[in-house]
Amino acid sequence: MTVADAVVRRLAAILAADVVGFSRMMGADEEGTLSRLKRLRAELVDPAIGEHRGRIFKTMGDGLLVEFPSVVDAVQCAARVQAAMTERAAGAPEAQRLVFRVGINLGDVIVEGDDLYGDGVNVAARLEGICDVGCVFISGSAHEQVAGKVKLAFEDLGERPLKNIARPVRVYRLAGEGTAPTAPPRAAAQPASAAQDGPSIAVLPFQNMSGDAEQEYFSDGITEDIITDLSKLSGLLVIARNSTFTYKGKAVDVREVGKHFTVSHVLEGSVRRAGDRVRITAQLLEAGTAHHVWAERYDRDLQDIFAVQDEITREIVAALHVKLVRGEQASVWRHLLRRPEALDQYYKGIDRLNRLTREANDEAARCFEQIVGLEPESPLGHLGLAWTKLSAFRSGWGEPAALERAAGLARKALELDETCADAHALLGFHSLLLGRHDAAIAEGERAVALNPNHADNVANLGCSYVMSGRPADAAACMQKAMRLSPVYPAWYLNVLGFAHYLLDRHDEADAVLTLALQREPAYYDCRLMLMTAHHARGRLDDARREAGELRRHNPSFRLKDMEGRLSVLKDRALLSRFIGILRELGLE
Repeated sequence: MTVADAVVRRLAAILAADVVGFSRMMGADEEGTLSRLKRLRAELVDPAIGEHRGRIFKTMGDGLLVEFPSVVDAVQCAARVQAAMTERAAGAPEAQRLVFRVGINLGDVIVEGDDLYGDGVNVAARLEGICDVGCVFISGSAHEQVAGKVKLAFEDLGERPLKNIARPVRVYRLAGEGTAPTAPPRAAAQPASAAQDGPSIAVLPFQNMSGDAEQEYFSDGITEDIITDLSKLSGLLVIARNSTFTYKGKAVDVREVGKHFTVSHVLEGSVRRAGDRVRITAQLLEAGTAHHVWAERYDRDLQDIFAVQDEITREIVAALHVKLVRGEQASVWRHLLRRPEALDQYYKGIDRLNRLTREANDEAARCFEQIVGLEPESPLGHLGLAWTKLSAFRSGWGEPAALERAAGLARKALELDETCADAHALLGFHSLLLGRHDAAIAEGERAVALNPNHADNVANLGCSYVMSGRPADAAACMQKAMRLSPVYPAWYLNVLGFAHYLLDRHDEADAVLTLALQREPAYYDCRLMLMTAHHARGRLDDARREAGELRRHNPSFRLKDMEGRLSVLKDRALLSRFIGILRELGLE
């Protein structure tokens, strides 16, 4: 290779911008849309790029790729343009509003004449693809260069997978003065990163020290109760049980746990049960250093177990300086079972419910039925029995009326204690299946307000949002749920992918749906959504290839079965269009 043939590289700040919904606007009014875009470029965008020393090196109809000499220039240009776009949009009809998404990255690029290539460019383009409407997303490398140098605030959105980029990229949203405002997230649907500012904790499974493997359910039950109590505190981020229990039975390095879950503290402990006596040890540690913050041992009668859990919760609240809002103390420290035998059945029932088999579900139902008989005034027996009925309905194990039976039991639990978050969540799911979207959202928001850290309830609310035509709220919910439960199930990604699809963020929809299918290749809901995302971008060969994969993994699939599942969509025109696309791709 001669010197003339050598690859030329340099570090560059790259800005990628794209008009949201451009294809739709072109379809409705081609000449008018092109005229408005040219005027916008001439009057605002190109002058702002020039004043900040930028150079447009590629245009793609409705999109631009721009090189800047510094990230500060790129960010200030983007903030100025987005602020001005907001003012211009205010006086225009909604169907004619031009709105940008912007991604900015600092990275290595390959120079070929006036053009630039490489991951430095690709990351900026992918950030634009996942960006919220009217916002600016920047990479972690870009954020390092502008932090403290511009009078703008940034919101850490955590690491995100980007299509065709080998590693997840840290993403920040420009949230300071000058950015285009978007609809504020509702209280129950904060972005995942919002909870990282305050204290956070992962509660590891307490060890069973009883010398009897059959007592494992008891130590697990105590752990889950402590997680549930802490989860009700809005000032504390608590990692979900499904994630922390992946460490069950493993040797643990507290510092690695802290890094894995991005938490400030870790709680670990042990349980030894002998007859009606129980010994519990607990210790709270700083995740970064593994230093002890607090430790205690409790030797009590079994009937005092709730008092021990209350004390552990209070000690954690004090140690982490968690501020309680009105009503939280009463909702956290509440004794719901008085009899030791009822408590034992409750822990056993929860253990069986988590096993997700028909036999275990039936055994769980018998446990909760015993609690109803022993303590009919406690909501826990009714609520636990409701979840067994819902599991039977979802899995096709129970009688046809299982869903209605579950809803009736949840209502009974709420009659006994209106603060049962899980009962509200169950009724929200029930309402969604019946097409009562407003009721589903109201119940879901109530569940999340009562227990802000319950990942599945947050995700279920996200599902209600997306089916009701509120994809931005749904995406925020799913990001929060994935922060609360980093070891999240594939259905979280499916809901998030659907939200991105409805927001015209097809690159991000592609990335998260592909990840879900890597985990569960037979997840046909997810593959159908990926097919429609490909179709929306005109990638018909990719869409048909996914249709072939669906038939291979799900040979008994019938589109009519899917129509029933999609019937919960509030937007009937969207449902009709969705089904039409699937038929066009050859599904029957």
